[in-house]
Amino acid sequence: MKASVEYLCDVLIIGSGAAGLSLALRLADSAKVLVLSKGPISEGATFYAQGGIAAVFDETDSIESHVNDTLNAGAGLCDARAVEFTARHARDSIQWLIGQGVPFDKEEGEEGEEHYHLTREGGHSHRRIFHAADATGKAVQTTLVDQVRQHPNIQLMERFNAVDLLTTRKLGLPGNKVLGAYVWNRNSEEVEVVRARFVALATGGASKVYQYTSNPDVSSGDGIAMAWRAGCRVANLEFNQFHPTSLFHPDDRNFLLTEALRGEGAYLRRPDGSRFMPDFDERAELAPRDIVARAIDHEMKRLGVDCMYLDISHKPSDFIIKHFPTIYERCMAVGIDITREPMPVVPAAHYTCGGVMVDKHGQTDIPGLYAIGEVTYTGLHGANRMASNSLLECVVYARFAAEDILAKLPASEEPPALPAWDESQVDDSDERVVIQHNWHELRLMMWDYVGIVRTNKRLERAKRRIELLKQEVQEYYANFRVSNNLLELRNLLQVAELIVECAIRRKESRGLHYNLDYPDQLPNPKPTILTPKPE
Repeated sequence: MKASVEYLCDVLIIGSGAAGLSLALRLADSAKVLVLSKGPISEGATFYAQGGIAAVFDETDSIESHVNDTLNAGAGLCDARAVEFTARHARDSIQWLIGQGVPFDKEEGEEGEEHYHLTREGGHSHRRIFHAADATGKAVQTTLVDQVRQHPNIQLMERFNAVDLLTTRKLGLPGNKVLGAYVWNRNSEEVEVVRARFVALATGGASKVYQYTSNPDVSSGDGIAMAWRAGCRVANLEFNQFHPTSLFHPDDRNFLLTEALRGEGAYLRRPDGSRFMPDFDERAELAPRDIVARAIDHEMKRLGVDCMYLDISHKPSDFIIKHFPTIYERCMAVGIDITREPMPVVPAAHYTCGGVMVDKHGQTDIPGLYAIGEVTYTGLHGANRMASNSLLECVVYARFAAEDILAKLPASEEPPALPAWDESQVDDSDERVVIQHNWHELRLMMWDYVGIVRTNKRLERAKRRIELLKQEVQEYYANFRVSNNLLELRNLLQVAELIVECAIRRKESRGLHYNLDYPDQLPNPKPTILTPKPE
């Protein structure tokens, strides 16, 4: 058997978005860090985030208001301590990003002085959203990548998939401490080994489990699946946020139309031009995302149409082009002039509100294993994430995970030698059509049965089919060499099973989980927590 390539570092960070890169930069002056990026480093959910990052800076705003807005958006299921913790550290996190060089938009005040332009989004009672035009994520990602590439203590490995975490329990040793991971080098198509004193999952969410998503292809739930297989609890995976306004056009799928459009006065309209959000909520277009997404879904089904429309054409043209240049150019490319006509929109899977359970330092159930960002359940988002709290969560928890890791680093031991990956019993597959078929079946089934509106029968059907698909894919995994699609499908099936199990256990409708068989809310809601059985 050929010897496997092996790496050794203090901290292995799996994922290269805002969470992973922020953690790397906060660790790198005192630790040797290895950052794993599944594709090119720019290809992640952070890069495509348009809206912004919420933080209290305005004199008329308050941390208490930010907390209350988040609790309200979370539909009674947020952890108040996590919300308070995140909101209280938001300002410092924004200042840290500014210190890294993120170019948030500024404007000139009444007396000629320059200050940061704050916008407002759904669920927020004040203007508190820092943004860089309508491409905030791109500005954050590009800035952090530049800083990471310059740091001598950070090794960036692009086009590497994490396969599985290595723990003492998996090696038959006492306890269940993390020791590193198997990683698949997409360049050489070989599985390699990383030994690490600490491992951090920053892999993002799992929206690729759905047929229609605003997320890039890398959002396949890898961290959630790996953590579950390693022995970590997960929570609240029934709450998948469907962004209300994804562009509906055959030539440009998966393009998100930021909530800031509605924050700046855009209306949602039926095909006949009439507004409908005032019929569903007194906040109209500024209602939280779960309410807006269900309203659009309801109107589409009621009228038997393919989409609704988002209209900001009543605003001045120069205002639209200045504030939303990316959206303006992207829509013009497919023949839609947003200064003159409305944009066709449909909901799309956008954000995974549940995930791996962590504490305020990002520590999971396994010693040495951390998780930050969308891969986690911190308690911040509850049953529905409020706009622009996601990038905030990444940066806040990266800070406190780094502090915890650095405090433990001096006393940590170098991990023992790890077994090389053994593929002596596997073959190259000539049946990759199996992966493609199961891939499409899973995503369409999740959209139809576990989407915006659910029923008990749909959930049971999904559960049965996922079990069969998992058996097929596990047999395939055991017999053939790994590939990107196989690794992602294996993880998506695991996360789909967890999503369905969480949804079955919630006997009510709340936030992003709406079950026609349980349309009412229970009086004392609790998080849905799943605990893996020891292997």
